[in-house]
Amino acid sequence: MIKLEDITKVYRMGKVEVPALRGITLNIKEGELVALVGVSGSGKSTLMNIMGFLDKPTTGRYFLDGVDASGLNDNKLAELRNKKIGFVFQTFNLLPRTSAVSNVELPLVYSGSGQKRKQSLEALERVGLAGRANHKPTELSGGEQQRVAIARALVNNPSLILADEPTGNLDSAATNEIISLFCQLHQEGITVVIVTHEMDIASQTQRIIRLLDGKIISDEKVTKNEKAIRNEKVA
Repeated sequence: MIKLEDITKVYRMGKVEVPALRGITLNIKEGELVALVGVSGSGKSTLMNIMGFLDKPTTGRYFLDGVDASGLNDNKLAELRNKKIGFVFQTFNLLPRTSAVSNVELPLVYSGSGQKRKQSLEALERVGLAGRANHKPTELSGGEQQRVAIARALVNNPSLILADEPTGNLDSAATNEIISLFCQLHQEGITVVIVTHEMDIASQTQRIIRLLDGKIISDEKVTKNEKAIRNEKVA
């Protein structure tokens, strides 16, 4: 599904060049559940932004579902992003004065869907919030707000979910609920990439890709034993 070839990203600040990514080559298969792990400044969020067409690489090529995105203009990238990708962020990014179902509807406004309310209610039901559709974010817990955000990410039936520190603002109970939901989506066949600095979160995925100073320093499968140890700690 994802194929990155020698991706670099350099930010220019006046005459100073700051490299964020230094030659990333990476493949992620359809249906994988992957964690991008690294300390602050390692390049993991920059890499996710490039995967989601929120930023463009300085050099290199990116293929999504076989489509070479390197030469696409902004309108084509936005169309591909809205059709293929759902985003989940640490801060939820919900409109505070708008109901849960209206927040979920937002991507459908841009796609021109004619069944916005029906699809949005179905997405909320999918994350276990059918009964909270008319509640505003201020009336929801942090975990519920993040589930609304996940419903919004799912409403266009994307093949890829990109989640940037999705549990960073949650307590341990809500964190476990959200990670369980991502695991469920993975089991349904959706490709899920989670950016995190927490190994407890990463160990529940299938694969951990570690970044440091803009480079991949390791790429390892998660064993069943590692997952079992993590589950014992949670229990």
